[in-house]
Amino acid sequence: MLLEPKDLDDNFVIVHKVRDIQLMVRFGENLKKVRRSRNFTQEYLAEEAGISQVQIARIEKGRLNTSISTVYALLKALKVEANELFGPDHLQEQD
Repeated sequence: MLLEPKDLDDNFVIVHKVRDIQLMVRFGENLKKVRRSRNFTQEYLAEEAGISQVQIARIEKGRLNTSISTVYALLKALKVEANELFGPDHLQEQD
């Protein structure tokens, strides 16, 4: 059953926004940790991933909800699996 926006209450929307923010912050923290463990600068990672350094900074601060293609580029540049950036607890969540 698909829900129409008119069927959703304000609390549902707030919960999902908070959850998205938590995911963005956790992803950014993990990205920064992995990048530093490889002694990569933001500039170097940006060049390897084909994105801007400003974008890397915003992702690491949890201020940018980035695209899946950017996530893929970061995974390739860092040579890591998705669970290292998202965290295994998030990948096991069920909706």
